[in-house]
Amino acid sequence: MEEINAWMRKAESDIESAVYNLKGKRFDVAAFLSQQAAEKALKALYILRFKELWRTHDLVKLSQKLSAPKNVIDMCDRLTQHYVATRYPVDVEDEYSEEDAKEAVSDSRGVIEWVRKKLEK
Repeated sequence: MEEINAWMRKAESDIESAVYNLKGKRFDVAAFLSQQAAEKALKALYILRFKELWRTHDLVKLSQKLSAPKNVIDMCDRLTQHYVATRYPVDVEDEYSEEDAKEAVSDSRGVIEWVRKKLEK
């Protein structure tokens, strides 16, 4: 259980850092950290259920494997794009906006909350 708790602590740290960067108008960083927070939370639940770490950054596949509801899968779909788009400038057509970052933070919080509820059962 300690490994799962460590993943969740890191997810919480990442979402706090995402909010910090949102306030500092570092919108691309906030979006990236939001994706990372959701990924770490999903991996905590994956480890609990399957007793191993799945090394993927595709949150849709992770959430589907965890039988997440459609709204969570939709949040994961939006978040997954931030893994690459925020890190490779050639892939970014426009700069990240405050709205983009806010949506990412909100989606990440939604995924983390869903994972928390699953971990409590």
